[in-house]
Amino acid sequence: MTIKYLTIHCAATPEGRDVKADTIAQWDIAKFGQESYHHIVALDGHDHVRMPDTKRGAHVAKNNTGNLGVCYVGGMDKGMKAPKDTRTEAQKITLQAIVAAYRERYPGLIVRGHNEWPGVAKACPSFSVKAEIAAGLL
Repeated sequence: MTIKYLTIHCAATPEGRDVKADTIAQWDIAKFGQESYHHIVALDGHDHVRMPDTKRGAHVAKNNTGNLGVCYVGGMDKGMKAPKDTRTEAQKITLQAIVAAYRERYPGLIVRGHNEWPGVAKACPSFSVKAEIAAGLL
């Protein structure tokens, strides 16, 4: 499988709640019959590698082949009323490292937020990936 995309997601969990990678994986298995993400980034910045790059995830409807999924814990305000960029500094550093490593491994890689895919009407990942790339932050 040729890797062409990397899509960044949020878990849509409340700000500050330490939801474990195993819990997120179980939600996805219940919903999609498999894990969704190749990486899940915990509040402390730990990168939980969930699947090899060669395995197709289940994170962008009809656009999963050749598309790596990276999810950070958070993405909603504490009351679960609105999307919010809840990334901790540790999560930001880890996301930057993941994106940099994959860009080196897969030249020409296109990095997008989940909400940047055509037909996706979600706030996920609750920040602008395009703006962070333009600013040199990702």
